[in-house]
Amino acid sequence: MRDSSRLTRRAALGLTAAALPVAAATPASAATAIGGERLARDGIQAGSATGLPKKLTARSWIVADHETGEVLASYRAHQRLAPASTLKMLFADTVLGKFELTRTHRATDADLADVPSGSSMVGVKPGILYTVHQLWQGVFLRSGNDAVHVLAHMNGGIAKTVAEMQAKAKDLQALDTHVVSPDGFDHPGQLSSAYDLTLFARHGLHDDDFSAYCSTRTANFPAGGKKTFQIQNTDRLLTGAYGLGTYKGIIGVKNGYTSHAGNTFTGAATRDGRTLLVTVMHPANGGNEVYKETAALLDWGFGKGSSAPAVGKLVDPLSEGGATASPTPSGKGVKGAPGATGAAASSSDGPSPWRLLEGAAGTVAVLAGGAFALRRRRAAVAAAKSEENQGS
Repeated sequence: MRDSSRLTRRAALGLTAAALPVAAATPASAATAIGGERLARDGIQAGSATGLPKKLTARSWIVADHETGEVLASYRAHQRLAPASTLKMLFADTVLGKFELTRTHRATDADLADVPSGSSMVGVKPGILYTVHQLWQGVFLRSGNDAVHVLAHMNGGIAKTVAEMQAKAKDLQALDTHVVSPDGFDHPGQLSSAYDLTLFARHGLHDDDFSAYCSTRTANFPAGGKKTFQIQNTDRLLTGAYGLGTYKGIIGVKNGYTSHAGNTFTGAATRDGRTLLVTVMHPANGGNEVYKETAALLDWGFGKGSSAPAVGKLVDPLSEGGATASPTPSGKGVKGAPGATGAAASSSDGPSPWRLLEGAAGTVAVLAGGAFALRRRRAAVAAAKSEENQGS
């Protein structure tokens, strides 16, 4: 199946990026902060709580309660930064419910033509038949941009998928996010924030399939014929790889890395019936640092932060009855982090990106189609796993 447009997929990607105002690298001002004006302030926001981890180097971070949405502590929560593969959470929020997990697709050269050079790959090959279930394993476990592009192609193309992701971000009230590509790879103007990434994770974890994929440690992936090879989740707190121990109670969610974005990670863990979400963006050092800082913030949240008063809130999606956040009293916006990359903010009296997207195919469907056939998909999971085991 090819895109209906005569434009090449690469050209469509470029046009989609050009059609949207480029978001700022600085956070939202306190006058428009979603979730509360404290989340737009500079400096650590933690109420009267004490004992926060020392030596946190991340440019932005947030700790929130999954069930209540209360933000327990944050630092530059609305700072707009390159998200890397954590943006795949929004891709999953947007596309995961669209196809039965047992549906099959034979990968083509066209599916993979626009996968950026240097991408993380799971190993999708043209000519091999994959189930949707296997492709999502490739997305979540190996952060495979090749699997993302195949699914985006099945969804009608890169441009359509980007438009739907942007519309989904609007519905989730993730207004710091500007989508240029569905895979999270470095592109000028592709930005998100710790607050928005936490919204994506919270929304995704309400879906059984999303939760199952992000907590899966290993899986067998097709290699052609009846052959398979094992893939392992790249979330080091989940697997304990690279010298890190498995974090107690960890349930996912998604990590990311590019040379431009550095390391990003949104993690979720459950202890004593409480689930916390932590997002850490751009720590000073690479490697394990993003996981160490996430673990330290989770430890604080389950410990001294357990009684911390909220400093803000993760808002609910508009399609699920979430109230549109009212502007808070105007105040000084948070300063951008030194070296943050991105074009200047679009004028506040310029055209709305959402108005520009109104004509994009599938945008209305994203906002109106929040209720997918979950029962059918849950039943399909068992069938897909059974089919996978028979072929391994």
